[in-house]
Amino acid sequence: MNRGFLPISRKDMEERGWEWVDFVYVSGDAYVDHPSFGHAVITRLLEAHGYRVGIIPQPDWKKEDSIAVFGRPRLGFLVSAGNMDSMVNHYYVSGRRRESDAYTPGGKTGRRPDHASVVYGNLIRRRYKNVPVILGGIEASLRRMAHYDYWSDSFKRSVLLDAQADLISYGMGEKSILAIAEALESGLSVKDLCFIPGTVYQTKDISGVHDSIELLSYEEMKADKRRYAESFLIQHENTDPFTGRALIEPYPGGVYVVQNPPQPPLTTQEMDDIYAFPYMRTYHPSYEQEGGVPAIREIKFSLTSSRGCFGGCNFCALTFHQGRIIQARSHASIIKEARELIRDPEFKGYIHDVGGPTANFRAPSCAKQLQAGVCKNRQCLFPHPCPNLKADHREYLALLRSLRSLPGVKKVFIRSGIRFDYLMADPDDTFFRELVEHHVSGQLKVAPEHISDTVLYYMGKPANQVYEAFAAKFRRLNTRLLKKQFLVPYLMSSHPGSTLKDAIALAEYLRDLGYMPEQVQDFYPTPSTLSTVMYYTGIDPRDGKKVHVCRNPHEKAMQRALIQYRNPKNDALVREALHLAGREDLIGFDKTCLIRPQKTGRQMSRPQNPKDKITTAPKKKTIRNIHKKKANKNL
Repeated sequence: MNRGFLPISRKDMEERGWEWVDFVYVSGDAYVDHPSFGHAVITRLLEAHGYRVGIIPQPDWKKEDSIAVFGRPRLGFLVSAGNMDSMVNHYYVSGRRRESDAYTPGGKTGRRPDHASVVYGNLIRRRYKNVPVILGGIEASLRRMAHYDYWSDSFKRSVLLDAQADLISYGMGEKSILAIAEALESGLSVKDLCFIPGTVYQTKDISGVHDSIELLSYEEMKADKRRYAESFLIQHENTDPFTGRALIEPYPGGVYVVQNPPQPPLTTQEMDDIYAFPYMRTYHPSYEQEGGVPAIREIKFSLTSSRGCFGGCNFCALTFHQGRIIQARSHASIIKEARELIRDPEFKGYIHDVGGPTANFRAPSCAKQLQAGVCKNRQCLFPHPCPNLKADHREYLALLRSLRSLPGVKKVFIRSGIRFDYLMADPDDTFFRELVEHHVSGQLKVAPEHISDTVLYYMGKPANQVYEAFAAKFRRLNTRLLKKQFLVPYLMSSHPGSTLKDAIALAEYLRDLGYMPEQVQDFYPTPSTLSTVMYYTGIDPRDGKKVHVCRNPHEKAMQRALIQYRNPKNDALVREALHLAGREDLIGFDKTCLIRPQKTGRQMSRPQNPKDKITTAPKKKTIRNIHKKKANKNL
């Protein structure tokens, strides 16, 4: 196996003595050879199994030749939009374009197209008619079946069809991509690869698809949102590799999109092998003159210890991508990587994170999962911890102790998020105490998301009393350990189920807490989450009941403003919300009031009339403006 970056140009290829490559990996991200980047993992995996791989990072999609750097690959093209969905990467939830791109040299924007998987797939097809095209990465994974696209406010087909691709390798993809490579190497046509777990393909003949569920057709779901909610629930219940069945989605013209069950979870040894590849652990040197790739700063001195999440938040796409079964690396593998960090000249003694999607999930939630899979109709933590849940932090604590004892390590922080309800379910307080004593950098970020139990139900989060108990215990431990540390709660506005009444209740909670968050996240409807289906259909797929959805931009602005009611710029919106909700009692000079009466002369930055513009800035062509006329009917 070569030590060094993989080829990104024909010159690089020829310097290796290659006349051709087996695979060309096309990525929407710049080339960063670090295991936190999907393109690095997949290309190193293929390299380890003897395949020649070239990488085309961020090709100019306006030029057909940009895809022909290595010529026609012997086995096929692998296509990924990058570590993020390209639309999330490009736009705020308001539709305003983001000012920077952390996955591009110098943080510059405009280096990848919108809907990158589709654009790259069609770019390849124009140049190479018959070469296999395999999509992967989070964008393709979450759009693998028919889905609602927030940015166009439309119901879209499977990305497989729109990208003119042959296969989608969904999820993390290591096992499925190797199976695809071996099948193509053996001489099988890509059209015959209909048997590989963790893949999606299209066909006109479903007679050979066994143990399957035929979903509603694309046309039926497009015509009736309730039918889409019903179909999505079936998809949601078939994301487990042990119990999941093949899903068939019919399209016009006799075409079917077939999703095979997910690939099996990786063993600890397989996880260790992936992190043992000879990564360069930084961005390609060709980006140095542009200032490097900003995303490396967040992960350079962090350690990934696990993947998967059984938390079950309805707004999170992890169930559809990484799955609910936890897969973890061994202590030896993680400590070996930590020693590599220590040898880095830029290492200052601080390991920034040891975690994964949820830091304190290091094992399957119960003993049966690796034999029988996860439950279809029950969550591990919601609405209450399952009786079979094994809440035990001893193994994770032993790992943290080993890391912080390494010579050269001053501190080991946990920044990727603690699931507080799982922590509270552990009868042993040892981890909680050592978390406060050793692993908090002054502020611990947690995600209660809201305080209204109604909203929390629609989010799939625990009741507010669980967070209250956690926060009280955190404060007690800090007092006992003579620490002055704080909780930084992540809060979300405008999630389905959240009304002005709920937003006001959250504002009152923050008032009593004496805390105003600097940043608030509006609910962002990303593809293939339960919450996004609620947003689009107005129906909770879990029970088929209607749910309040905040789609009107003005109402969303009011909900957001209430969370930051202390900001004078939000006065007009907060006052309007309080009047609409009949809560004028919160306008006044009493300490329980959110804002003062208008006659105080406080500068008003926004008009009160809901028909007026929310801002006096020039009108831009954003998602907010595109949907405003339609959405105002829902206020």
